Amino acid sequence: MESIEINIPTSTHTKPELHETDTKFGAKRIWLQILSVWEFCKEDTGREIFALKVGVTVLLVSLFVLFEAPYQVFGSNMIWAVLTAILVFEDTVGATFNRGFNRAVGTLVAVILAVVVAETALSCGHVAEPIILGLSMFMIAVITSYMKMWAPLMQYEYGFRVTLLTYCLIVVSDYRIGNPVRIMIDRLYSIAIGGTISVLVNVCIFPIWAGDQLHKELVKNFHSVADSLEEEAWEKSKIPMGSIGTFDDEPAYMRCQSTLDLGSKFESLAQSAKWEPPHGRFMHISYPWLQYVKVGAVLRHCAYEVMALHSIAHAKIQVPYKWRVGLESEVEEASKEAAEVVRILGRDISRMQWSLKDSHIKRLQNCVKRLQSCMCFQYSYMLASTFDNPIKTSANISHMFYHLPYQRETMEEEVECYNEITGKQLRRLYSWPPREADAFEEDSQNNVKLRALESAAMLSFTNFASSLMEFVARVEHLVEAVHELSKMAKFKSALLS
Repeated sequence: MESIEINIPTSTHTKPELHETDTKFGAKRIWLQILSVWEFCKEDTGREIFALKVGVTVLLVSLFVLFEAPYQVFGSNMIWAVLTAILVFEDTVGATFNRGFNRAVGTLVAVILAVVVAETALSCGHVAEPIILGLSMFMIAVITSYMKMWAPLMQYEYGFRVTLLTYCLIVVSDYRIGNPVRIMIDRLYSIAIGGTISVLVNVCIFPIWAGDQLHKELVKNFHSVADSLEEEAWEKSKIPMGSIGTFDDEPAYMRCQSTLDLGSKFESLAQSAKWEPPHGRFMHISYPWLQYVKVGAVLRHCAYEVMALHSIAHAKIQVPYKWRVGLESEVEEASKEAAEVVRILGRDISRMQWSLKDSHIKRLQNCVKRLQSCMCFQYSYMLASTFDNPIKTSANISHMFYHLPYQRETMEEEVECYNEITGKQLRRLYSWPPREADAFEEDSQNNVKLRALESAAMLSFTNFASSLMEFVARVEHLVEAVHELSKMAKFKSALLS
C-alpha cells in the first residue's frame, strides 16, 4: 500500500509584529507619568520640604538605637521614640504642636490610670486580678471612644486614641512582666525624646506655619472671587445666542469651585494656627485665627452668587440682544465696583491694614440704585408690551431709556439692527426639530409658544441683575466681617502707614 504525502505550503507572509508599537506606546505612557510627577512637584515646594524634614527626624531619632553608647543608656524602649516621631510630625508647626500635646497628655493620663488600676488589681489577689484588668480595659475603651465623638472634644481625638493604646499596652505588659512603674518611666522619656526632636526639626528647618498658609489662602480667594465676578459680567453682555454647553472647565467656574471647597481646610489651618507661637507678622499672643474662618465663610456665600451668575450666563434660555443693551452698562458698572471692593478687602488683609473708604461703599450703592431703576423700567415695560410688533417694541425701548445720558448714543441703531436677527434666532433655538423662521408665521399656536419663550428669555437678564444685587448685599456683610478682623488683629490704618 502506497503512502500518500500531502504537503501544505506554509505562508511566507507573517503577521506584522506589534512589539515595536507596544514599546513606543509604553515609553510614551512612562514619559507622561514622569511629566505628571514633575508638575506635581512644581505645584508646591512645601511637599518636598516636608518629606525631607520627616526623613531627617527619623534619622536623628534612629541614632539612639543604631549607636551603641545611647542604646546602652536608653535600651530597646527607644523604638517608641521612633514611633512617636513618625506619628507626631505634621506638615505645619501648629499641627505638630497639636499632635505632640495630644500624645503627651494621652500618654500621661494612660500611665497614671494603668499604675493605679494595676496596683489595685494586684492587691485583690491572683484570681480577681485578670478580671479587674479586663473590665478596666473595656471601660477605658468605651469611655475614650465615646468622648472623642463629642463635638467640643473632637480636636483631641488623637489624644483619646493614644490614651487607649498606651493603657492597654501597659496593663498587658505589667500583667505578664511586672514592674509597671519602670514601664511608665521608660515610655515617658522615650516619647518625650521623639516628640522633642520632631518639634525642633519642624521649627528650626524651613518652618511651614499654618497661620501663614491660612492668611495667603484667604487673600488668594478674595482675588479669585473678584476676577470671577468681572468675567461673568463680561460674558453675560457678550455671550452670543445659542453658545451654550458644559462649563465645568472654565476658569471662572474652577476658581469659584476651589473657593467653595476650602471650608474644611480653613478650619483645619485655624485650629493648627492656634497652637503656634507668635511669629513673623502675627506677633499677638492670641491672634484671631477663628475670625479668618468667619471671613472665609462670608466669602464663600459671595462665591455661591458668582456660581449662580455663571449658571444664568450659560443657561439655555438667553436674553435677546434688544433687551440686553438696556442693562448692559449698569450691570458692568455694578460688577466692576463690587469686584473692586472685594479686591481692596483682599489687599487690606494681605497688607494687614484698613484702607477701604466710605466712598467705595457709596459708589457701589449708587451703582446698585441705578441698576434697580433700570430694572424697574425694563420689567414694567416688559409686562405691558406685546411681541406682535417688534419694531414698535424696539422704538418704545429706545424712548424709555433715552432720558438716561449713558444710554443715548447708539441704542436705537443697535436695537433696530439686531431685532430681526434675534427673532429668527429665537425661533430656531426653541423649535424641535429645528425649523426655518418663516415656518412659524402661519402657525398661530407656535407663535403663542414663541411669545412665552421670549418672555422667559427676557426674564433671564433680570434674574442675572437680581443675583448681582444679591452679591452686592453679601459684599456689605463681607466688609463688616473684614472690618471686625482688622480691629481684632489690630491692622494699621492706611493713613498712618
